[in-house]
Amino acid sequence: MRRIRGLRNTAYSALAGNVAARVGALASVFVATLLLAHHGGPAVVGVYALLHVLPGLVGTIVSSGLTVSVPYFLAGSHRDDRRLPLTLVAMALGAGVAGAALWALGAPLFGPVLFAHVAPGLVALAGLAVLTRLIAITAKSCSQGSGDMFGANRVIFTEEFMFLPAYGAVWGAGARGYAAVVLALVTADAVTSCIAWARLIRRRFFADVAPPSRELARRVAAYGLRAQTGGLISQLNLRLDFVLLTVIAGPAVLGVYAIASKFAELIKIVGMALTYVLYPQYARDGRATAAAKARKLIPKAGSLTAAIAVPLALSAALVIPAFYGSAFDAAITPARIILLGLVLEGVGGVITGFLYGAGRPGLNSWAMAAGLVATLVLDVALIPSFGAIGAAVASAVAYTTSTLTLVWFFARVGRTEPAIKWEDGGLSEAAAAR
Repeated sequence: MRRIRGLRNTAYSALAGNVAARVGALASVFVATLLLAHHGGPAVVGVYALLHVLPGLVGTIVSSGLTVSVPYFLAGSHRDDRRLPLTLVAMALGAGVAGAALWALGAPLFGPVLFAHVAPGLVALAGLAVLTRLIAITAKSCSQGSGDMFGANRVIFTEEFMFLPAYGAVWGAGARGYAAVVLALVTADAVTSCIAWARLIRRRFFADVAPPSRELARRVAAYGLRAQTGGLISQLNLRLDFVLLTVIAGPAVLGVYAIASKFAELIKIVGMALTYVLYPQYARDGRATAAAKARKLIPKAGSLTAAIAVPLALSAALVIPAFYGSAFDAAITPARIILLGLVLEGVGGVITGFLYGAGRPGLNSWAMAAGLVATLVLDVALIPSFGAIGAAVASAVAYTTSTLTLVWFFARVGRTEPAIKWEDGGLSEAAAAR
């Protein structure tokens, strides 16, 4: 009984630590946007919002979902394969360099559309963030998958917090406006990477390593490709409205909407923490045990996020103007609308962790795709006429659609489907025999 209580306390401690790290990270982003809003106004905030998302998105695509795959392999049946550490490092470095080069080459094409007021050379320089961001989040995933949740949580906080001292440093060196944002983001990622990988080295992550394996890299990429689809679609669901708002309404409207979405997404902390902590645990448990645990947790997780939504919605009218000024009053209503779509975020967090841990990331991708369809249709229909409010409605509907689709998949997979292993890029022999 003491052992069971100890395991339970450990799980709660890991979840609490992850929530705390995410709260600290969001607080850092909040301070950063507040600082940028006062220094450069909504346009600079809008550029910061884009550069906060797009480099990581490019890195995810080029690396074939590496950072999503890492915990599954480090926590699953390949955890004792000493070829894995250097294979992951090689994949991160190769994809990071390739992604940065692709960004720089494509800057003349997408720069005038997404970064109309930013110098072309500065847009190209921002491609360095693809490399630095991918290296940082790969280290975070390695900590997560190897059981060092404290180290992973520290990266979650540090990758956002480090922007503040980095911004202060480049500001003190004379950089201003968009240049200060780009340089601070790249510097923050580089410092975070050094801290994260140094901890992994101290914890003997690279002890007795073997040379990288091309075959193992293929297996990691095969899993990641399926997971990447969902991650990419999720990012599109989250930030497609950012791009469309920039093109249709301009960076000032995007800056207002960015504040609204960041405020509403406070509720996502619990769902993301549940996925982050449960994913490697479910990978160790096996499908049947993981499904039983998830089934018990889903109602509690859903009730928790629904309860959190109420005070957030009520406080929006006080918090947003108090910190950002009257120029951002228009963010209040979009924030409340987005919150409606995030009421069941805890449910989605548990199910996503289960699907990843059970080796079925493709189903999560389909659920995200359902939300993306809603985003595309409603963004195009609503943003031209309603601006930020239209984008908020589209996001709320997309969130709800994805969550309900996840519930449907869990009802099928969690009860009827045989155990399937995907780490070798296909069905396991046992599943194939069935």
